[in-house]
Amino acid sequence: MICSRYLENKDFKPQTYFKLKLHTAKDATTFAVLSVDKYDTRSTADDALQQVKAAGTVRVTGVEKKEVKQEPPLLYDLTTLQKEANSRLGFSADKTLNISQALYEAKKISYPRTGSRYISADVLDEIPHLIATLKNHPRFGIYAASMDNIVLNIRCVDDKKVTDHHALIITGDPADGLTGDERTIYDMIAGRMLESFSNRCTKENTAVSLDAGGVHFVAKGSVTLLPGWLAVFNATDEEAQDEDVITLPVLAGGEMLPICDAEALEKQTKPRPLHTEASLLSSMESADKECTNEEEREAMKDAGIGTPATRAAIIETLFAREYVVREKKALVPTNKGLVVYLAVKDKKIADVAMTGQWEHALAKIGEGKMDAATFHRSIEVYASQITTELLGIAFERQDDRPCCDCPKCKNGKVTFYPKVAKCNNEHCGLTVFRTIAKKDLTDTQFTALLTNGKTGIIKGFTGSKTGKPFDAAVAFDAGYKTVFEFEDKNKGGGKKGKYK
Repeated sequence: MICSRYLENKDFKPQTYFKLKLHTAKDATTFAVLSVDKYDTRSTADDALQQVKAAGTVRVTGVEKKEVKQEPPLLYDLTTLQKEANSRLGFSADKTLNISQALYEAKKISYPRTGSRYISADVLDEIPHLIATLKNHPRFGIYAASMDNIVLNIRCVDDKKVTDHHALIITGDPADGLTGDERTIYDMIAGRMLESFSNRCTKENTAVSLDAGGVHFVAKGSVTLLPGWLAVFNATDEEAQDEDVITLPVLAGGEMLPICDAEALEKQTKPRPLHTEASLLSSMESADKECTNEEEREAMKDAGIGTPATRAAIIETLFAREYVVREKKALVPTNKGLVVYLAVKDKKIADVAMTGQWEHALAKIGEGKMDAATFHRSIEVYASQITTELLGIAFERQDDRPCCDCPKCKNGKVTFYPKVAKCNNEHCGLTVFRTIAKKDLTDTQFTALLTNGKTGIIKGFTGSKTGKPFDAAVAFDAGYKTVFEFEDKNKGGGKKGKYK
């Protein structure tokens, strides 16, 4: 999944298109609207823009208002908690699991390794008491007290959808003695519990159609009438954060508004973003969507790759074996990971549907509807098949890492790795560590050092004794050890001072 998304992203060819943006106003409220149509070329966009400007005014052709009630989110299961902790806080899935386990062992939350987002009817009886324990919470106290006067929303109460363990909720024990990260995860779980049992959010959505010189425009607005569950975190929902959803004045069909400004915007199509841990967890959870065959999709339904308790460990294994690295929040395959992916992607071992079929078979065995011996024999056949396939793979050693001629031995190539630059001549041994004084050298700086004998001035090194930042160039001494060169500000001519 990571490699496939990476290659798709890397090979994506953006397409340029244009849209018109028109600024208008009413009752001291200025707002912008976008054209419905996209234009493939600048010239067609400019022609349409001239039509708009020539019109001078824009006519409101239609106003549609709709009251929408938005249900609160379901309670957390482990995977949903991991996804949101990654998106909001940058926590890895493994970190969130470990924190949740610590909270469970401290009796602050319910069992964390759950795949259910529901509770049973008998657990519902405990919820008013659990909400009451939050009345002294510094963040949720006022809201928790206000819930005394409402009928609890029971959308997340369903005995049939509770698996081995119900959804994550607090236990009611005082949340004392928690670390900062533990407090953060605890508050996420407590806040979600309040959200899930709160009233729906009521909004009024407005869609406005406009016309200027025969060019059609559209605008969307949204006003929250009753915040309901959104008030727990004083949040706005994701839809309201959409840049296309704006604050609109009161409008009526047939109104003529002035055109304050109009322009043609150049835009580009965008690839699907690289996977983050949050999006990867979603894909692992709903791996059936990756299957094109209907029977395979059905086999994968409700199974996914791994379980809530094992998905974090699967991701951490990819890091430990250096198949994947993090670049900010994105997950990027290493060269090693790509080589393995290209070798096995069409083999049985990489068949997503097979995982679902196993999960389906194991569930049948658990229900007494399938013989375990039959499943065992099928696994033996499968193991034989994949072993034969894997033994037949001829890996070609490929390395597209940047490299330079070695300045020390003059014969080898210095290859740039994530942590070092190293000569491939075993008799040379030139090695340059990427991290120097807590500063990572870039490939460009490596190239300058190996080609010219030194880099330019690099900002942001940290002194090992003082802990203070400093700027310097990195250079080789006579023995090809790295040293710092400082600008001598007291002397003319740019003379340097060396420090090993």
